[in-house]
Amino acid sequence: MNDGIARTLGINTWVWTSPLTDADLPPLLRRIAGMGFDGVELPLEDAGDLTAPALREILAETGLVPTIVGAMAPGRELVGAPEATIRSTQRYLQDCIDLAAAVGAASVCGPFYAHTGRLWRMDDDGRAAACAELRDNLAPVADRAVEAGVVLGIEPLNRYETSLVNTVEQALEILQPLLGRGVGLALDTYHLNIEERSSADAIRAAGPHLVHLQVCGNDRGAPGGDQTDWQGVFAALDDVQYRGPLNIESFTAHNASIATAAAVWRPLAPSQDRLAEDGLAFLRRTDPSQSRAALALQGDTP
Repeated sequence: MNDGIARTLGINTWVWTSPLTDADLPPLLRRIAGMGFDGVELPLEDAGDLTAPALREILAETGLVPTIVGAMAPGRELVGAPEATIRSTQRYLQDCIDLAAAVGAASVCGPFYAHTGRLWRMDDDGRAAACAELRDNLAPVADRAVEAGVVLGIEPLNRYETSLVNTVEQALEILQPLLGRGVGLALDTYHLNIEERSSADAIRAAGPHLVHLQVCGNDRGAPGGDQTDWQGVFAALDDVQYRGPLNIESFTAHNASIATAAAVWRPLAPSQDRLAEDGLAFLRRTDPSQSRAALALQGDTP
C-alpha cells in the first residue's frame, strides 16, 4: 500500500475515565487533541451518557476522528438469555449505531455477543446452536447499521473474557453470512497476542473484513517496547490495505469499576498521559503509513 494516506492514530478515553459523559468531553478531548492524536475512541456505556449535539461540538473544535465502542456489561447478551435481555441488548446496540451516525463515526465496535467475562463450556452441538442464535439476533442490528451507513466491528476476545469468539478464524466462520452487510471485524493486538499463533497472519485472514484495530502493548500498556511483533503487524496491515484507525486501548487502574472489568491491578505507566504520549510517539515513528504520508506531502512518493 503506497497511496500516501496515513492511518488515523487515536486513543480510547478509558485510558483516563469511565463512564464517559458529556461533561467529560471538552477537557478530555482537548487534552487528546493537544497531545497530537488524530482520533478518539468513545465508549457509550449507557444510552444517554453521551449526546450527539455535545459530541459534535467538541469534535468540530478538535478535529478528532470518532469511533464509537460499546460496553458489554453484565445483562447484555445476544445468546443464551431471556428474550427481554436479547431485545434490550439490541436496543442498546442500536443506540450506539444512532450516536455513531449522528457524529460521523464510521464504525461501532465491541464484543457484541455476550457480556465480557461470561464463560461456559459447549460441545459441538451447543456451539453450533449458540453461533446460529448469535447470527439471528445480530441480523436486525446489522440491518440498522446498514441503514445508518455504519459498520459493526465484532471483536474476538481472549479465553479469559469469553468462550464464544476467541480467534479471527472463529469470527469469520460464525459471522460469514453477515460479513459485508453491516458487519466486519474489530481486532485488538492484546487479544491477538493471547489467542493467535501469529497476529500478522490473523490480520491477513481478516483481510477486507477488518474495519478497526485497537493497539496496545502485550501487557495492556502503551504499544512499543513490548513483546509484540509490531513490524509483522504493520506489514500485515499493508498487505490487506487497511486504511482504518489505529486506536490505543488501555485502562486506568485508578477507576475501581474499569480496573476490575479489565483486570488492571497496577499502573501500566508513570501516568496515563505518559502512556498516551509514549504510545502515540511509537506509532508515529513505526507505522509505515505515517512516513509514506509525510513523503507524499513533500512530493517524493513514486
